[in-house]
Amino acid sequence: MTADKPFWKPQPRQSAFMRRAELEALFGGAAGGGKSDAIVIEALRQVEIPHYKALILRKTFPQLSELVEKSMNYYKRAYPRATYNSTSHTWTFPSGAKIVFGSLQYTKDRIKYQGHAYDYIAFDELTHFSWEEYSYLFSRNRPNGPGTRVYIRATANPGGIGHGWVKDRFITVGPPMKTIWQDVDWSTPDGVKHESRLSRIFVPSSVFDNPALLENDPMYVQRLAALPTLEREALLYGNWDSFAGQVFMEWRNDPEHYTDRTHTHVVAPFRIPDSWAVIRGFDWGYSRPFSVGWYAVDHDRRMYRIRELYGCTDTPNQGVKWEPSRVAREIKRIETEDPNLKNKRIRGIADPAVFNNSGQESIASIMERERVYWDRGDHARIDGKMQLHNRLAFDEEGLPMLYVFETCKHFIRTMPALVYDQIDVEDVDTKGEDHIYDECRYVCMENPIAAPERKPEKRKPYSPLDTADDFTRYRYFAGL
Repeated sequence: MTADKPFWKPQPRQSAFMRRAELEALFGGAAGGGKSDAIVIEALRQVEIPHYKALILRKTFPQLSELVEKSMNYYKRAYPRATYNSTSHTWTFPSGAKIVFGSLQYTKDRIKYQGHAYDYIAFDELTHFSWEEYSYLFSRNRPNGPGTRVYIRATANPGGIGHGWVKDRFITVGPPMKTIWQDVDWSTPDGVKHESRLSRIFVPSSVFDNPALLENDPMYVQRLAALPTLEREALLYGNWDSFAGQVFMEWRNDPEHYTDRTHTHVVAPFRIPDSWAVIRGFDWGYSRPFSVGWYAVDHDRRMYRIRELYGCTDTPNQGVKWEPSRVAREIKRIETEDPNLKNKRIRGIADPAVFNNSGQESIASIMERERVYWDRGDHARIDGKMQLHNRLAFDEEGLPMLYVFETCKHFIRTMPALVYDQIDVEDVDTKGEDHIYDECRYVCMENPIAAPERKPEKRKPYSPLDTADDFTRYRYFAGL
């Protein structure tokens, strides 16, 4: 590496990120923090080891162009004799070490990396990837020879199909800049059990951590500030609770109002009156999670999600693989023991797929033998989504038509993270963890409500004597 003049000077947050010793590190949260530069430069750390090999990923190949351009700028200045093969998208360094730029547009594309080993793996915009894609590359993160360090790095802004699992893995699990430890255990063929710990960390960044960018482009902050509210909150301030593409932007979870139930959808549990109806929703899943939700309905037709049974492992969007009869028995146990459900007459509304009996006994029939009964739910996707919007909307007093007990952790985790499908832009992206949403949608369609009345904005009558500027008068007459 040329030593006459540094080819790159990292900013403080970039240095903090690149100094981390954890196995996994996520850098980001907002735009303009120099995240992509950091992972491209980090890949150079071991290129003087001949057998070293790195992989830098974006979701689609066209998105790689910016990263490749950065590498053209940095790598040639650091190693003038390094060469880039535009066909294989691979840099080869004088030692023989390689840095590969790749994509993973579809989950099935991960087999492209089967049998490969990479000492360093970096994901740019991790929220564009699913958990299955990210976790699969763990198996490819292994040394190509002695003496290399093996680790994973990633960058991200809020939003995208992977928003939920990235937030759970790096953001909500602990404070920024604090190491998160995960216990793991395994057994060797001789039966000996082993235990160890894996580490990961979130390193926050924002445009304010990148003085070089602010010096070169003083207007960048203003442009971020001028974005629509959701984009501004995510890209300027790194807000993981509000982001562009979020389906249910109405969602609010405010612990300060759990008791008074205003301006929040999440509330403290309470004993429901005996006169309230109870509906049980069900979305079937085996390799993917199943979801059962119990809803109490008051005399104003307001619904309360009071209990849930979610068949998910510790891995996001991975089912526990329970047979239908086991699910039914667990439902019966809960309805026998829960004080809000015990001795209640409960109506079940289920995914229409559970009634499919082509070639074998239907799931609904199997569960009937355990005395758990279902009616067929209405599967209208867009109508069902609109019913969720109608119920999540707040009235003038700050009251919604759907509440969720704070004990329903999986609803609270998955519903706000749902994003729109990129092709069917009116519908939820089904590649996300949408099982609770589907189950709730069936219940809402059984008790539909009209959209809340939206009162027209009151305008001050225009007067030619006003001192407002021309643009304000233009907005008034144009109806903007």
